[in-house]
Amino acid sequence: MRGMDIPASGNEHAVRPEREDADSLNPEHFIRPAWPLPARVGACVTTRSGGLSQGRYGLAGGGVGGLNLGDHCGDESLAVRCNRERLVRYLPSPPLWLQQVHGSAVVDMDTPRASTAGVLVGDAAVTRVPGRVLAVLSADCLPVLLVDEQARVVGIAHAGWRGLAAGVLENTVGAMRAALGVDAPIVAWLGPAIGPEAFEVGPEVFEAFCAHQPEAACAFRPAGRAGKWMADLYSLARQRLAAVGVDRVGGGALCTVGDPARFYSYRRDGVTGRLASLIWLAP
Repeated sequence: MRGMDIPASGNEHAVRPEREDADSLNPEHFIRPAWPLPARVGACVTTRSGGLSQGRYGLAGGGVGGLNLGDHCGDESLAVRCNRERLVRYLPSPPLWLQQVHGSAVVDMDTPRASTAGVLVGDAAVTRVPGRVLAVLSADCLPVLLVDEQARVVGIAHAGWRGLAAGVLENTVGAMRAALGVDAPIVAWLGPAIGPEAFEVGPEVFEAFCAHQPEAACAFRPAGRAGKWMADLYSLARQRLAAVGVDRVGGGALCTVGDPARFYSYRRDGVTGRLASLIWLAP
């Protein structure tokens, strides 16, 4: 099984409901990774449907029904709280939210510090405890879900370009292997993020990646404007994962910018909501 890519489907088991119901969240609103792993691995990504948010945080047309899960982006706090309560109904326990800072720190949720700290600062997390739900929020940054092939430990990472360049994926894989005590094979899935046709960046981004890995240059192409590049975040993530021996990688086919019906996008809309990516081991 090593060395084989997981198929990257354009919908990854997602179903587009024919009718949006502002009063209900149901499994059809989730995107689930297509990976050949034991059934005890639970994972999903929310879309913008199935909640109570409205306006910029609502459905694509601004109507009520948005499942914004970010409590830091300007939405009504009551709507966000209700949206999170709706989400919990489909999970074994409430998600362990992080205060994300676009960095590379990984929180081991199984340590005493994680259980006592009021605010967990980091952009990635790992756990071996069944029923413990890891979560990251995003609205263009790349969520990466990870699990070892025997489904003993799971990890999650919020990989915007800064965190990706700083090593958040390498750190997450390292934390998972440290939790197991062995150099275990890891499987990864790349969730919805800004796609290569929409991610225009400046020279600082190109230089940050190429200084670390010269081969990263193949993930960039000149943009229409002088000094700008179009970056392929999915390819950059695959390179970073391959460097630490993770070569079974799926996903990477869902662009947040190009699909306003399903996804929030900061690059597209500026003020907007947040999607949640979640992973856990079944209790």
